[in-house]
Amino acid sequence: MKKEIIISGFGGQGVMSIGKSLAEAGLAEGLNVTWAPSYGPEMRGGTANCSVVLSSRPVGSPVFTHPTELIAMNAPSIDKFGALVVPGGLVMINSSVVKERFERPDVQTLYIPCETLASELGSPKAANMVMLGAYAAATGALHPETIEAMIVHMFTGPKAKLVPLNLEAMRRGMACGKTA
Repeated sequence: MKKEIIISGFGGQGVMSIGKSLAEAGLAEGLNVTWAPSYGPEMRGGTANCSVVLSSRPVGSPVFTHPTELIAMNAPSIDKFGALVVPGGLVMINSSVVKERFERPDVQTLYIPCETLASELGSPKAANMVMLGAYAAATGALHPETIEAMIVHMFTGPKAKLVPLNLEAMRRGMACGKTA
């Protein structure tokens, strides 16, 4: 198994957190992983992104040009990376923000209402955890229990009160990813 994933969105949408969460959960499951965040001027209102590789074999390079999956939290992410996804790949779109349809018949496209589901829980900022759960369910790349444990580990101290919210956001995303 080898997943080469680009996660992209506006700065502040939690794209780096999704990527780091995938990498940490993959590492906890014994996978070979890389996480390469893209910091810079794009974070100031533009499209911020990171690349993640999850692999059952050693990873030769964290750099790739054609992802197997794209997680797009905004429309500019689709414009920038949508054409690069390999045929047969997966494109996951935050349909709360992106209203246009992505037209590529050679990839599977899933529309996940991330902000809508997170807002129903009282925190639109949990949209990234919705997408994380949807990705896990749609791909089966990581076990839900591993991601749940990683969330508990991530939110400690004063942030520990956010664990139930983020776990529920992840579960709602999983429900969307399972129906795909």
